Order: sequence, then structure tokens, then C-alpha cells
Amino acid sequence: MKIVFASTPEQEEEIRNLIQKMYSTIFPIYFPDEDIKEFEQLNVLHTSTRHFEYFGTLKEAYQVIVSLQIITCILETENLGERYEKIFDKNVSILHDFGLSFPFTFSNFYQGKGMKNDMFSMYTKAANELLI
Repeated sequence: MKIVFASTPEQEEEIRNLIQKMYSTIFPIYFPDEDIKEFEQLNVLHTSTRHFEYFGTLKEAYQVIVSLQIITCILETENLGERYEKIFDKNVSILHDFGLSFPFTFSNFYQGKGMKNDMFSMYTKAANELLI
């Protein structure tokens, strides 16, 4: 008899939060809004019930969470360098293994870092909100 522990709703929520962070914090650094909108249409990092079945155990959910966290940390690094490429590629591979679409290579971000602009993005989370 083998006992497996199912992923928790909190893990699934954490995966959704990390994906949202990718769209609201990471992608606006490297891509214009038109590209990010296209990523949404192409279901980049889109999750569905089927995906949560793929990473339905604690171990698998943690692998997805850690992969998303590592990719995010790498892309938030001020001195993004080629030394991170192997780690990046390994974690993108893990996401692909679980059926998450992340069709980027390290060079998409490495080259894009120099093109960073300080324009506002509709995807960036507001620094503050005023309710009227």
C-alpha cells in the first residue's frame, strides 16, 4: 500500500499567486503591454483543474511552487547574468513537465533586461488605491 498526500488548497492558491506575480511584476519589466496581453491569449502559465490534477500531490505542487519562485527570483535579479541560465532552463523544464506553458528562453529575458523602460503598465499592480 502506498500513501500519497494530495496538494492542499493553499498550495494551489500559492501557485495562482506566483503566476499573478509573474504577470504583474516580472513581465512588465521585460515586455510591453501588447505582448503581455498576447501571453494571456496564448495561455502562458494558465492553470486549470486539469493542471492541478497533474500536480495533485504535495511533492508535485511544491516542485511547481519552487520552480515559479526560482524563475521569479532570477528575473528580479538586478545583475541578470548568464550564470543563471542553467537553473532557469531546469525550472522551465519542470513547469513544462507539469503542463504549464512557459514558452520563453533565458535569452528572451537576458536581452530584454537592457530594453527595460519606466513606462507604466496596465498589468502592474497599483501602488495604492482610492475608493470613492
